[in-house]
Amino acid sequence: MSDKTDAAQEKLVALLKEGRSFPPSDEFRRQANVSDPEIYDRARQDPEGFWVEEAKRLDWFEGWNKVVEWNVPWVKWFIGGKLNATCNCVDRHVKTSRRTKPAILWEGEPGDQRVLTFEDLQKEVNRFANALKSLGVKKGDRVAIYLGMVPELAIAMLACAKVGAPHSIVFGGFSADSLRERINDAQAKVVITGDGAWRRGNVVPLKANVDEALTGTPSIEKVVVVERVGKVTQVDMQPGRDIWWHDLVANASDQCDAEPMDSEDILYILYTSGTTGKPKGVVHTTGGYLVGTTATHRMIFDIKEDDVYWCTADIGWVTGHSYIIYGPLANGCTTLMYEGSPDYPDRGRFWDIVQKYKVNIFYTAPTAIRAFMRWGTEWPAKYDLSSLRVIGSVGEPINPEAWIWYHQNIGRERCPIVDTWWQTETGMILISPLPGITATKPGSATQPFPGIEAEVLDDRGQPVGPGAGGYLVLTRPWPAMFRTIYGDPDRFVRTYWSRYPSKYFTGDGAKVDEDGYFWLLGRVDDVMNVAGHRISTYEVESALVDHPAVAEAAVIGKTHELKGQGIAGFVTLKEGIDPSDELKNELKQHVVKKIGPIARPDDIFFTAELPKTRSAKIMRRLLRDIAEGRVLGDTTTLADPAVTARLKRQYEEEG
Repeated sequence: MSDKTDAAQEKLVALLKEGRSFPPSDEFRRQANVSDPEIYDRARQDPEGFWVEEAKRLDWFEGWNKVVEWNVPWVKWFIGGKLNATCNCVDRHVKTSRRTKPAILWEGEPGDQRVLTFEDLQKEVNRFANALKSLGVKKGDRVAIYLGMVPELAIAMLACAKVGAPHSIVFGGFSADSLRERINDAQAKVVITGDGAWRRGNVVPLKANVDEALTGTPSIEKVVVVERVGKVTQVDMQPGRDIWWHDLVANASDQCDAEPMDSEDILYILYTSGTTGKPKGVVHTTGGYLVGTTATHRMIFDIKEDDVYWCTADIGWVTGHSYIIYGPLANGCTTLMYEGSPDYPDRGRFWDIVQKYKVNIFYTAPTAIRAFMRWGTEWPAKYDLSSLRVIGSVGEPINPEAWIWYHQNIGRERCPIVDTWWQTETGMILISPLPGITATKPGSATQPFPGIEAEVLDDRGQPVGPGAGGYLVLTRPWPAMFRTIYGDPDRFVRTYWSRYPSKYFTGDGAKVDEDGYFWLLGRVDDVMNVAGHRISTYEVESALVDHPAVAEAAVIGKTHELKGQGIAGFVTLKEGIDPSDELKNELKQHVVKKIGPIARPDDIFFTAELPKTRSAKIMRRLLRDIAEGRVLGDTTTLADPAVTARLKRQYEEEG
């Protein structure tokens, strides 16, 4: 493996010592949706047949004439088939006994609540779909959405899908600059936002950020504004461009025919960090994506008709797309949305919501679990969590200690844990236990989902042996895989398909143990995983160098107790500028302005020089060694090895 995986190798040694195993209880196995281990063999022997059976669970306007066409790296699924995502997520349920069943349970941060039945949701979606049409939005037009976790976010994305307009949701924590970049790349026609969003009792100024972003977005014609915080903040409404949501839908019909979409028509574009700094517009299409998310949601979370399911992610990330909206609603499941943070107004908020709504399935991130651990067992112990039946983990590898804490204090030693691995690009979960079959191991995502084929390879492309670390690749197409990077097919091929011919390169390190279980080791490229959010080192470095005081910057991810990885920046200042704590804080805020709060560096260290090779390449590997307190690796390729020694001494003195 390359020098970028040194930290992962250290983690691997610790994981090899993990020998605990937790099989499903006989009671859980008996009632599980999937209880026959032969499902893996059946899917391996006939993968097309396996996915056809799952596709038949959806409603199609027209059937497909070919299941899959695979011309590496280009793939098509259910060719010739026509369907609509919103018909499958909403309309078809209204024709059944689910009509009055809650589709979305919503809890606002201040404590306000809303329940939308499938019938309610259909009417709201239809009204907004007609409103979009009145703004000139038609099939193929891109719509940007920049909202907090309010019901209108779900309504907007489903309305876009109903009229065939690909949505591009931008996480509400991103800055105006980041929003502008994504709007321009997608050439969005309309942006949907709010006057603000609640976060820990404060208002996130969404509309003000949009106004700033739109100073350089020529494609935007209209801005639709949801009134969320009201009189708490005053927003500027530009005549002729800005429209209040409630005014727009006031006279809109609640009847709307769905646009028949080809299976390969774009459903949405979602931007994710790339190693070059420029975000990648990941393109997901309609048919295969819906098949993949629906199947994985039903099997992995063991969904029952009366379940209340809660994924705590933000819909601005792919987890929210696939496992708050599309997968759950396609399965006719009641999905819960929460607007705020887990520690407001106190650290028991999540458990209060579980108790209040009698949540059965709970899906959260290791970052959150580590925070819960730090806050103490007394918080979850105050609440009745007996409704929980399955608990899950997503976003990054979970360390065994956090897994055990989760098992004991949230699952109360009776709930199977589904530790899931997947990516924005994969669209659906690819490696995970099936809770009625799989004996879980703390820290392992266990096995590929039926129909998924994965390998761990070395630098030469050869499979590694049990216990050895390597690069995780996928060797067979799956329905929800992304089709390209929007507007940049060459980058799609170069990033994901050039390292190993005919195999999808995930960019993650992994090992496989003697039982065939997969252990994920995190990113091996220059993308950091901060609290489950992928942030490029290049993006943060570019933001730092954008500051007039900075001559050069190198950024690395370092181990962080809560976030998995924190961000450490090593900065060289321009001549005549003196380092200071005030400047450190100013640089941190500059990154927040350029990218958003999620990219704020935890530490900034001023240094006269950065360690570089003779060809002037910054050796981030050595900076990681310094930040993690490790013995320095090979320095023979450095132009001046003394630079690293000086920097190490300085770091130890200041840190």
